[in-house]
Amino acid sequence: MSEVNLLAVLVAAVSSFLLGGLWYSPLLFHKVWNREAGRGENPEKMKHPGRVFGIAFVFALIAAWVFASWLGPDPQLKESLIKGFAMGAGIVGASFGINYQFAARSFLMWAIDAGYHTAQFMLFALVLSLWP
Repeated sequence: MSEVNLLAVLVAAVSSFLLGGLWYSPLLFHKVWNREAGRGENPEKMKHPGRVFGIAFVFALIAAWVFASWLGPDPQLKESLIKGFAMGAGIVGASFGINYQFAARSFLMWAIDAGYHTAQFMLFALVLSLWP
């Protein structure tokens, strides 16, 4: 774990945070996700305190660091992308699927969230593999 490039992990976490901003924006899934979450178009229900973003970023850092540790030093792009897909879809997405079933959340909401985390880990793979 001492071989993890902390700057690359930080950039990976920031990039996934930016991806989330786009993924859940009006350009992509904002309206559908809010409808599926029962938030509708009520602006008050859609506001998040800064604390939420701060904690979310800490979790993105943890995820990027653990993923970088799993990849090891000098990860190869193809293998990293495969691992990113496996982590996002096979572990995070599947785990969300279990929770969403018990929480009676919709398949569509699961697909949006699992899709984000799959893209997030594949983005981690890109950053960590292409880092000089």
